[in-house]
Amino acid sequence: MSNLTIVLPTYNEAENLELMVDALRALPLPVDLTLLVVDDNSPDGTGKIADRLSEETSGQVQVLHNPVKGGLGPAYLTGFRWALDHGADFIMQMDTDFSHQPKYVPQLLATMESQGADLVLGSRYAPGGGVDEQWGVHRKLLSAFANKVYVRTILGLPVNDATGGFRLWRRATLLGLGLSRIKSSGYVFMVELTTLATRLGYKIVEVPIHFPDRVRGTSKMSGRIMVEAALRVWQIRARHRRLTPADREG
Repeated sequence: MSNLTIVLPTYNEAENLELMVDALRALPLPVDLTLLVVDDNSPDGTGKIADRLSEETSGQVQVLHNPVKGGLGPAYLTGFRWALDHGADFIMQMDTDFSHQPKYVPQLLATMESQGADLVLGSRYAPGGGVDEQWGVHRKLLSAFANKVYVRTILGLPVNDATGGFRLWRRATLLGLGLSRIKSSGYVFMVELTTLATRLGYKIVEVPIHFPDRVRGTSKMSGRIMVEAALRVWQIRARHRRLTPADREG
């Protein structure tokens, strides 16, 4: 049976982690499931909770502890490399705060198989998708503009949601990207991944999702992070503009 490894980067998610693990383990999936927690030295004890869950699940939950807070991109790259080294056939990335709802995991898997996709995006802005109804008008417009206009225009991406972090990868796709090419560390990391997959000619399919705000814990997003991400899009364009499918690794 194929293996799905779900990479869960955490920083101060003590209120959410056990609930997320329970929800994911309860899903009816046609694959063997491994949950990989990559904890960024959370001061609230998230790492200790992850270690306990690993013991209680006989290792179905695996844990990597970063000695210092390194950011979202490095945490995912660490998780991707672990998953590839341990034979994962499919690798999923998702948040632990329930903005990425576990109920969509089977649909992302089914879509990958039925459409022969190399990458499946859980998309807020694909037809049928949406964001939390409590978002203000300014936040909704800014997020939609960033994804559907700004990033698409600058990078020529064929997707509606380039910044979302709910994604399913085939093993061969991540290997072909060449993880050493990825230099981003913050939220623009998602944009760089999408850009690489596009330039290298992989088939990307979007599945509409509803994206609610977190109920427990504190968001890590800020205005400074959004401005920095917008500026770094131009760096990504310059870095990868010459890539073609002939540049796939492996």
